[in-house]
Amino acid sequence: MNPKSSPLSRRAFLRGSGVSLALPFMEAMRPLAASAASTAAKPPVRMACLYFPNGVWHPTWFPQKSGRDYEVTPSLEPLQKHRKNLTVFSGLDKKHSHGGDGHYAKTANFLTGLLVKKTTGKDLSVGSMSLDQVAARSTSRFTPLPSLELGIDPVISGIDSIVGYTRLYGSYISWRSPSQPVAREINPQLAFQRLFGVLNAGRSASPADLQRAADRRALLDLVLDDARSLRSSLGRDDQFKLDEYLDSVRELERRIAFFSAADPREWKPSSSPDAANLVAPPGTPDSHQDHVRLMLDLMVLAFQTDSTRVSTFMFANDVSGKNFAGLIPGVNGSHHEFSHHQNKKENSEPYAKINRWHTEQLAYFLDRLAAIPEGDSNLLNNSMIFFGSSLSDGNSHQPDNLPIILAGGGGGTIRGGSHFAAPKGTPLCNLYVSMLERMGAPVDSFGDSTAALAIG
Repeated sequence: MNPKSSPLSRRAFLRGSGVSLALPFMEAMRPLAASAASTAAKPPVRMACLYFPNGVWHPTWFPQKSGRDYEVTPSLEPLQKHRKNLTVFSGLDKKHSHGGDGHYAKTANFLTGLLVKKTTGKDLSVGSMSLDQVAARSTSRFTPLPSLELGIDPVISGIDSIVGYTRLYGSYISWRSPSQPVAREINPQLAFQRLFGVLNAGRSASPADLQRAADRRALLDLVLDDARSLRSSLGRDDQFKLDEYLDSVRELERRIAFFSAADPREWKPSSSPDAANLVAPPGTPDSHQDHVRLMLDLMVLAFQTDSTRVSTFMFANDVSGKNFAGLIPGVNGSHHEFSHHQNKKENSEPYAKINRWHTEQLAYFLDRLAAIPEGDSNLLNNSMIFFGSSLSDGNSHQPDNLPIILAGGGGGTIRGGSHFAAPKGTPLCNLYVSMLERMGAPVDSFGDSTAALAIG
């Protein structure tokens, strides 16, 4: 193949022994003839929605100044490197989350913005399809996977007897319909296999799946011959990009294989909301941070290869009691309990440190995206990374003035670098309308929106 006369398809794959590996965007995918300049391939816009539980400690999160000269607060300090590529929001509200219970209903409608039905689990309803699935409905015809849903904690079932809501509501932010949550993968090995075709999308994992995966050769070994053939036909810049991409896949495989080699443990979903009782399935890192970053790396690869353009990630289920001892100096106790700070320093300080840890993980994700060249820019500029919590403050349990950040350039359509102080009561769904437009899925309204938010 000669890319100079025959541009490489944007949907090109490396293939071998029953598996396929999508390719990143390359210059060889651009029509190079002068007459085709106006129709040159343009990298698509991707969207990731990242959720963290239990709200934030306001004094260390929200800037006092609005606009482009806002001050950097302690919780946002890890993101300073990407300041020009992100917008910090305040004032955004989910009016349909006021009242009801303190947590579950507010998480379930995080990406729908509509009223959640109080139920013990027999008749779930979050009001509508979620933001990510509306976007995926528009982009799915272009990608192998419509969307990618990832998380850390197993799904929690049962009923919270205090509030009378099913705990299932606290385990999902992605909804295919008002009553149908989208299953998410928490095992990095299985997510990797599903993403790159070793397992078919939609199949449930089984012990046999894990054993077959362990017995197989590495994915890159299976497509190596095709990779060598393709490399010989590429220009120098694309050869470098291909090598860099394959190295990143190999490194991710190595990390997943390392963690998967740990002694397997019996695992059953817990019915308790206390994260201390959640036992990870086999193949999952013991380190919480390692687990989180593996999942974020999988999202990067999914976007880099255009395997999907839409993804969601839950750092934890709602009401998470994760103990960050050994991970964050000076923090030893339940995240959920610290969020009920009662304005006491012994609670608010570790609460703020946990907030900062989450923005550190976001910074890691943005670093990875920004490091990948794509077209005339990079993967971060061609993405929208939505990051936030369904509660404003874990002590008050209110859904007004939500802690929301939008990073990335949306394909050059978003001007970052500011603190957007929205008028009190501005619907969060106004931002969703603006995001859907940039995903090629324009809507007149979404959830409780009143207008599109001006983020350009």
